[in-house]
Amino acid sequence: MIRGKETILLCAGLLAMNGCASVRARLGLPEKGAPSLRNEMLATTKWLKANLNNPSVIVVHVARTREGYDAGHIPGARFMSWNDFAVTRNGIPNELPSVENLTALARRLGITDDSSIVVYDEGAGLEAARAYVTFDHVGLGDRTALLDGQLRKWKAEGGALSTDAPTVVPSDFAPRVRPGVIISLQEMRRLVKDKMESRDRNVVIIDARPEEQYSGKQPGEGITRPGHIPAAVNVYWMNNVVGSDNPILQPIRKLRRLYSRAGVKPGVEIITYCRTGVQASHSYFTVKYLGYSPRLYDGSFLEWNAAKDTPVKAGSEAK
Repeated sequence: MIRGKETILLCAGLLAMNGCASVRARLGLPEKGAPSLRNEMLATTKWLKANLNNPSVIVVHVARTREGYDAGHIPGARFMSWNDFAVTRNGIPNELPSVENLTALARRLGITDDSSIVVYDEGAGLEAARAYVTFDHVGLGDRTALLDGQLRKWKAEGGALSTDAPTVVPSDFAPRVRPGVIISLQEMRRLVKDKMESRDRNVVIIDARPEEQYSGKQPGEGITRPGHIPAAVNVYWMNNVVGSDNPILQPIRKLRRLYSRAGVKPGVEIITYCRTGVQASHSYFTVKYLGYSPRLYDGSFLEWNAAKDTPVKAGSEAK
């Protein structure tokens, strides 16, 4: 067994050899020229406890119903209903609402350009990540962070809970829409066509669904053509966190290794999708946290599956 200095020398030697990029990926090290980690996108429970009384910090509790919020939430947290930022459009559920509706939502929450927003949910982070994409879409991404470990970690550490809903003063928030966050069906058609015809390696398409749905073994609700978008690679979103009962993000090296193996590296365009855009939101958040600039295919596979003349592939893509 190689230990201590021998391990360091071996790794240094491997990195100096040809093919060092693949070695760096296996070791969980950043690729040469890789962007810096966006630490500001993740809030620790320790930091939040120390900043609960900071008037510029807005804590947002995201859930599909108010039941959990009313039973006990982080003190001062404002409630954001799933239906406030996930709508059905053209038969596809969980889509982003209009910018006008999102602006009204931000104003109701009292969000301003000076706010530091911390979002959490009651589960493993799906709803919170979707809320992050929502805020990023209207120009608040650089002011928004997810609570690492979500409400579960807060409770496990004995964090204070409250049943009082805070009084919120509406704001005059004005959106700064970032159209590049979302990619449309038309854009996806062109991108996939170009990739299939030219074998373009400068685009990585990440399918965030479970492997069984990606391969087509399990179609998923509403899917009539099981499988995935051609050339997409499968990185199940749950691999981003330690577990459903402990939804903290995986260690940085593990995340870098996970996405490097999928082809994420400097200079590539990164698209995430799933069935309706929710699981892909967590992948979007994680890849952006690693320093990249991903885009989300909001209609995702449910829209792709229903569209005419869109290719679908079953099985797994060759590595």
